[in-house]
Amino acid sequence: LKVIAIDEQLRVIYEDNVHFDKDLPEFKTQGGVYIHSDRLTVTSPVLMWVKALDMILEKMKSSGFNFSQVRALSGAGQQHGSVYWKKGSIQILKNATSELPLHQSLKGCFSVSDSPIWMDSSTASQCRALEKAVGGAQHLASVTGSRAYERFTGNQIAKIYSQNPEVYKQTERISLVSSFAASLFLGTYAPIDYSDGSGMNLLQIWEKAWSKSCLDACAPGLEERLGCPVPSHSVLGPISPYYTQRYGFSPDCKIVAFTGDNPASLAGMRLQEGDIAISLGTSDTLFLWIQEPTPALEGHILCNPVDSQTYMALLCFKNGSLMRERIRDDCSSGSWDEFSKALSSTVAGNNGNLGFYFDVMEITPEAVGIHRFNRDNQKVSSFPKEVEIRALIEGQFMAKRIHAERLGYKVRK
Repeated sequence: LKVIAIDEQLRVIYEDNVHFDKDLPEFKTQGGVYIHSDRLTVTSPVLMWVKALDMILEKMKSSGFNFSQVRALSGAGQQHGSVYWKKGSIQILKNATSELPLHQSLKGCFSVSDSPIWMDSSTASQCRALEKAVGGAQHLASVTGSRAYERFTGNQIAKIYSQNPEVYKQTERISLVSSFAASLFLGTYAPIDYSDGSGMNLLQIWEKAWSKSCLDACAPGLEERLGCPVPSHSVLGPISPYYTQRYGFSPDCKIVAFTGDNPASLAGMRLQEGDIAISLGTSDTLFLWIQEPTPALEGHILCNPVDSQTYMALLCFKNGSLMRERIRDDCSSGSWDEFSKALSSTVAGNNGNLGFYFDVMEITPEAVGIHRFNRDNQKVSSFPKEVEIRALIEGQFMAKRIHAERLGYKVRK
């Protein structure tokens, strides 16, 4: 959990973090999560998140941070995680006493104590059922921006409903991680914002309303448990009295809708229409501002957090830095300097030599293995080292461009 405070010139005046494993060892998480015995189910304890918030605010308080100067507060949460509030919890949230840390007041408030998160991939059967119910994967993508994905919240809710109907029955509200965090500050249930809501397989991205056919396919009575979605920049209301009394926040401090981590990246990098941002990580992620999206079976279309009338596209490529590091080790003795020299020694276009490099099963597209083609379009078993390096880099970036264009991105000439 990270906090950052900025002044009106966007200068950072305070930042800190709480490390779940290290600072909250009593929850016994690894990487902030529990990986269950099936290796598919991955969850995080909800109370750990609440306790982390208590801890970070206490750290700020003891450092002398002046909470009364805070004019507005917003945040981002990991996309696709979900929190299940037990019946009657809204009253406990509204009336939490400032004498106690929040995690003590809320400890009985969750019908599901361990939240499913983005790493979970245990809902394959629910995904198939959802796609079938709405007329196929492409139709689901055309409505909600994505085909059915295991981590997406609608499928997670469907799993909880089918495995634990009693637990679902006891649930009065379902939050995303982002709207859950906003709820803690608001002292009442915060709405889900359009942008994070687009990662659920439930929101009609064009109408900005829940899709009845998707809701019905997942669980009964779901609409009232989700509340009405709102634009990502909505001011939700003033901060809860709990924080004015316990930490000295001004009662005029506004809570702005929280959103997902990916939409927040687009907003934080100040992307404009036509811009592309690429994160070269273990997985490579590409996101872009888009006016007229064409949802496809690969990639995601989300509502734009900055401008509710436009969209953002998100593409994830599993074979990212680990693939580049393997080719670096094989072709340039583990040296990035050697790798760069080899890349510079070859010409753009690689004289027609082309390669696709997937050590692990790729998601964009679904493919695995190393595939090399020479200038005559014949498959070959190997390339010279410097040709291999350029084929890898050009192949990875061509894939990003091709899939971005399929989602509606237009390259300006």
